[in-house]
Amino acid sequence: MKPFILASRSPRRQELLEQMKLSFIVEASEKEEKVVEPLPPQEFVMQLAKQKAEDVWRRYKKEVVLGADTIVSNRGSILGKPTSAEDAKRMLTQLSGITHQVYTGVSIYSPDKVKTFFDKTDVTFYPLTRNEIEWYIKSGEPFDKAGAYGIQGLGAYFVQRIEGDYYTVMGLPLAKTIRALQSFSITPS
Repeated sequence: MKPFILASRSPRRQELLEQMKLSFIVEASEKEEKVVEPLPPQEFVMQLAKQKAEDVWRRYKKEVVLGADTIVSNRGSILGKPTSAEDAKRMLTQLSGITHQVYTGVSIYSPDKVKTFFDKTDVTFYPLTRNEIEWYIKSGEPFDKAGAYGIQGLGAYFVQRIEGDYYTVMGLPLAKTIRALQSFSITPS
């Protein structure tokens, strides 16, 4: 089985790839991600994934490198990771009782080719009370997650339903990613 490099420190992405019995090492991108022009969410998230993968690939040009990024989009507004408790509160209040979209972009670089794609999942939240939002913020869970929640953790309490791939919301559209890696001769053991 051929190993690859994961250009992400995300414990969720690592856990998902390990779950699929893939061989990889972690070498996170140190580059500050920037998207200059306003883009649709799918283009935005693919640009971020490409920046991560390309940054690490420049250091390991003979290897296959996978970069990924996840954002939450609500009515055209892109929600990244909250910068403070107030920012998390703003995001969760905005998502309360509505359907929003979660996009994960994936970019795979190798010496021979580059493959970049995205997946989108609709997530509907129950209406949230101020106490529920404060409880969740106090847990500390929102701070390293796009849209200020993690569906695989305590944030599951907010989710009324999803339409699409659960793993996209977690941070990596797993089936699509495994199939893309196969075109780079990388398969689960």
